[in-house]
Order: sequence, then structure tokens, then C-alpha cells
Amino acid sequence: MVVIKKYANRRLYNTATSAYVTLDDLARMVREGVEFVVYDAKTHDDLTRQILTQIIFEEESRGEALLPVQFLRQLIGFYGNSMQGVLPSYLEMSLDTFTRQQEQLRGQFTRAFAAAPGGNLMEEAVRQNMAMFERAMRMFPGFAHARPEGEAAEAPAPAAEPKAAESAAGGAALDEMRRQMDEMRAQIDRLAQSKG
Repeated sequence: MVVIKKYANRRLYNTATSAYVTLDDLARMVREGVEFVVYDAKTHDDLTRQILTQIIFEEESRGEALLPVQFLRQLIGFYGNSMQGVLPSYLEMSLDTFTRQQEQLRGQFTRAFAAAPGGNLMEEAVRQNMAMFERAMRMFPGFAHARPEGEAAEAPAPAAEPKAAESAAGGAALDEMRRQMDEMRAQIDRLAQSKG
């Protein structure tokens, strides 16, 4: 528990960091979950409630309106009322319940989006890219059989028969490319067998 001392000149001193702090610093500590108490440096009175109320006032006055006007009116109406002793514990319990429900809802959204088809967009994109790559590689006869054993491979697309009108030079170039691809497939098979 961090101890904050308030001096007569209204300055607030953080004993944990040995530095003066502002209400904004204390508001940031609350948001970060840092527990602190504020004591009057001279009388040692606990001023935590007043300082927290002052932080709320500062937040509300700078346009960060969180508390509805009707709620504030009802809250003021409870001062001096017979229900004044019950209200603080009720409000604390209500906020605790609200916070727990908010965390549960956040967890449910996270699980729902992760489980939904396409919820993990990156994984889906990788899967589609790999499928497209495999289809492209099957277009080349040399790579159509290069899959490791045990994996199902679609039958390679039949190589187009050279047309009669195709020039001898074009046919020879295609044959040379097939031969090179077959050599590359053989090298890949040898590498795969040597690693296995």
C-alpha cells in the first residue's frame, strides 16, 4: 500500500517514490491498480476518500462525464437518509459485479472470435496461400510428385501434348525444362531421404 502525504500547502507527496505527485498522477495510479492511502502530514487523518472524490470532480469537470445528473441527485439525497449506511456497500458490490461481468464478456468475445470460422484471419490467409502455392506447383510435372509419402496428392494435370504446329525449337525448350525439373525433383527426393 503506497502512502501519500498531503501537506498544508495542498501538495501531495508519494513516500514510495519520494516525489511530489498531482491528482492526475493519483488517477493514473488508480487506473493501473496501484493501491494507495492519503494521510494528512500533520494530523495523520485519513484523507483518501476526499482525494478520490476530488479526482472524480476533476474528471467530471474536464468533460469526462461518467456520472449521470440523476444519479448524482439521488446520491446527494441519500446523505442523512436512513439508507446512508447501506448504500456504500451496495454500490461497491454493484461495481464489483459489473467489473466481473465485463471481464467475462470480454473473455467470451475472445473465445467466440477465435473459434469462429475465419476468426483467426492470419491462419486462414496462410492456409489459402499454401493451397494456392501447391496448385501452382502441380502445374509443373517435376513438382507434382515431390510431396512426402503419406500426404494425399491430387493427380497432376496432364501435360499438354505438343501441337503439330508447334516449332521444333519450342518443343525442345519444353523438353529441356521438363528434364531440369525432373532433375530438381530427384535432388529434392534425395535430400528428403537423406534427412529421413
